[in-house]
Amino acid sequence: MRDDPVSLPASIDATQALLAGQDYVCGRALATVAFLALKLGRPLFLEGEAGTGKTEIAKALAAGLNRRLIRLQCYEGLDAGSAVYEWNFPAQMIAIRTAEAQGDADRDILQRELFGPDYLIERPLLQAMRPDERGAPVLLIDELDRTDEPFEAFLLEALSDFQVTIPELGTIRGPEPPIVILTSNRTREVHDALKRRCLYHWVDCPDFDREIEILAARAPEASETLSREIVAFVQKLRTEDLFKKPGVAETIDWAKCLLALDVIDLSPEVIADTLGAILKYQDDIARLQGSEAKRLLDEARAGLEPA
Repeated sequence: MRDDPVSLPASIDATQALLAGQDYVCGRALATVAFLALKLGRPLFLEGEAGTGKTEIAKALAAGLNRRLIRLQCYEGLDAGSAVYEWNFPAQMIAIRTAEAQGDADRDILQRELFGPDYLIERPLLQAMRPDERGAPVLLIDELDRTDEPFEAFLLEALSDFQVTIPELGTIRGPEPPIVILTSNRTREVHDALKRRCLYHWVDCPDFDREIEILAARAPEASETLSREIVAFVQKLRTEDLFKKPGVAETIDWAKCLLALDVIDLSPEVIADTLGAILKYQDDIARLQGSEAKRLLDEARAGLEPA
């Protein structure tokens, strides 16, 4: 990775171009809110169905700005300690036993050493407060909806002050706030108080033309004919009553699978063989067996205009 700092984009168009340079194709609305988040130093909260590109925008911004990407993957039961720091207890125990064996264990000195930087394990929120010569890192707080309300309350305070406190070491504040991207698949509602700290955008599945652009950027080996068939079929699939509709990520994965199989154009047989790339639940896959796949493919092709 290059070491030279990259300036923040000066306009919406520049933001859109920066993302496009990392093969992230987005509409002007998303580029606008991303530009404002960068310019105003506000966290960006992205909601939407899984697979619509919420996580990828953080990766694209980090790569385009040459900033460090720090990811906090949320899960049920995540607490402040796991998100900020932990002490390296095994190493501390070894140090204690070593000092005892050597017979020179001064309690005060040993305690200061044991709870010093050498035994501190930094987790994402603390890492995001550390200075970096390339500028503030991009902090991705991914799938926030998987956590519970106490962690939300802690995060609300952390995003307000952009500092963390470690009782043994004191308060640590970054030289500048990180670029914060929060995502949610909306499996539950995130509290309004946290949303008010952020700029908000709902990331939806793209329309046909934009999804073609995305596929051209992420799977350029696919022919125009195959790409149009893939996108038309997936978009038709999203209109069906499925437990989990495929996102853009599944479109890209499916295209790569088809390319690996040297598929030139879609057929009901090929669709049946590769449904696991776009559908992740057996009930949905079973629904597309037999004549259903052919029906959807015929309808998708009928809706295609000549390239």
